[in-house]
Amino acid sequence: MPYIAVKAYPKDEAVKQKVAEEINAVFLKYWGCAPEAISISFESVEPADWQKTVVEPQILPNADKMLILDGQKQY
Repeated sequence: MPYIAVKAYPKDEAVKQKVAEEINAVFLKYWGCAPEAISISFESVEPADWQKTVVEPQILPNADKMLILDGQKQY
């Protein structure tokens, strides 16, 4: 714990590694967990598939759990 799964348009490995390092640092700083407890994955989703594979099955059913939705703070 925690497991962070990032779904995004395709990016090169160097960018994904930099983002993973930043996410990791934030969780170490604020979440209070041990480094060995953090798992981070990236799944590339093509722009043409975004609506049907991410928005409809994952974002919309969980809209009430989103802290930021479409760039807008929900808190």
